[in-house]
Amino acid sequence: MGVTPSTRTKTKTRRHLRDIDQIKTDLTSPRHLELYKLTKAPEDLPGLGKHYCIECSKWFATEPDLTIHQKGKPHRRRVKALERPYTHKEADAAIGLWTDNGPKKAKTQEVKMS
Repeated sequence: MGVTPSTRTKTKTRRHLRDIDQIKTDLTSPRHLELYKLTKAPEDLPGLGKHYCIECSKWFATEPDLTIHQKGKPHRRRVKALERPYTHKEADAAIGLWTDNGPKKAKTQEVKMS
């Protein structure tokens, strides 16, 4: 049984975490984080929204679950990504802007005579 494109899309958006720049703002501005938390209903969150990992933007059911998460590799990767965010120059280079690919070669068309 195959996965339909609509099912695949729903899974990706459901698991989407907050972007690095949003989390960076949460870390620098407690008010921004508080406004984000107010948009979520505590009854719908694990552990009634008491245990939250700011760096990963995830809620946990218990304090030990949060502690175990903070010792794990995915959390450490996220913290490392937050330490040094990408610059605009790096983002432009990633999509191919402002990169030098060398001189362009002239296209030559060979005409065969029959």
